Amino acid sequence: MEANEAVSPSKPYKKSQTLMEILFVSFKLGLTSFGGPIAHLGYFYNEYIQKRRWMDERSYADLVALCQFLPGPASSQVGIGIGVVRGGLLGGLIAWFGFTLPSVLALIVFASILEGFDISHAGWIHGLKIVAVAIVAQAILGMGQKLTPDKKRATLAIIVASITLLWQSMFSQVLLIVAAGLVGLWMYRSMLIPEISNFTVPIRRSTAVICLVIFFGLLIMLPLLREIMDNSWVSMFDSFYRSGSLVFGGGHVVLPLLEREIVPMGWVSKEDFLTGYGATQAVPGPLFTFAAYLGMMAKGVYGAFVATVAIFLPAFLLVVGVLPFWHSFRRSPRIQGALLGINAAVVGILLAALYNPLWTTTIMVPVDFALVLILFVMLVFWKLPPWVVVIAGIVGGTLIGYIY
Repeated sequence: MEANEAVSPSKPYKKSQTLMEILFVSFKLGLTSFGGPIAHLGYFYNEYIQKRRWMDERSYADLVALCQFLPGPASSQVGIGIGVVRGGLLGGLIAWFGFTLPSVLALIVFASILEGFDISHAGWIHGLKIVAVAIVAQAILGMGQKLTPDKKRATLAIIVASITLLWQSMFSQVLLIVAAGLVGLWMYRSMLIPEISNFTVPIRRSTAVICLVIFFGLLIMLPLLREIMDNSWVSMFDSFYRSGSLVFGGGHVVLPLLEREIVPMGWVSKEDFLTGYGATQAVPGPLFTFAAYLGMMAKGVYGAFVATVAIFLPAFLLVVGVLPFWHSFRRSPRIQGALLGINAAVVGILLAALYNPLWTTTIMVPVDFALVLILFVMLVFWKLPPWVVVIAGIVGGTLIGYIY
């Protein structure tokens, strides 16, 4: 009995130590991870895999593949998955909280300043919008090279981009992604896949099923509750939850979906929407924290909290719900083929977003285009850190404001 008493307290102590370590490391990454989802995966690899060895390299690649397949913020989902593998459900929640908190706070402060001083037409704000154009263009180039390397997928991406621009509705992107998955499944039905590794997930399959039921239940019930209750908070939660549930390709691709959900409701003007998206490029961490800015502009601090929780909740439910089953699914060539088609569709949706709303509402005069070119070269060829490019965009936008 005495031996048991001596041993049992060490277990919760070790568990709390692990959770505190997850919080510390994820918060540090949240403060320093500039550059968007692809860059975040590099930061995660250096910190979680190479430095701390919380997961082997092949398992990390498997996790990244899963999160690229799922809708939602891919880098945040990878962080949640690593936290789950390291510390269970609470570990996943803490990993998300630490990585997300710095940018959420920064964007709430930015929204407060913007709302209080009416600086929406300032030159440096216009510079942030131009930065957003350059960064999305860089994302298209990088993702296009990796996800559409052959003529079949490149053609599929162009078709998706064209349809997205010509047919803009609440469900057009979802239907296009499903169709692209079916096309990929057919085109690559005979594809051979290499042997894949396995990793231990400390979550019961019954718990995973419950998370999936909650995910789909909210996706179905929230729009119904929105119609029945006519409550602005329910409407806000539904809009952000649906945006987080139905967008593939990460933070940049959520832009047009959020714009169609938020701006027509009158919660945020189109000008303030694009201003906030530009500001989101200036902070580290996940791009989905753009929701905190939108919520703050619409309904203050409580709105920022509701919007942030709503847009990230699907990511958490999906990772926890699918992770225990992923190894079995990944063995299927059909799943791999569908994934190739979906990734090509992501590039197409991103290309459409570059034109509308980013280009059509930001690049108004030749000097705007000149600044975009300079920032694009700084990102792609000079390989400068994103924060340097953001500062250059702010300076350039300020100068343009004096000229025009």
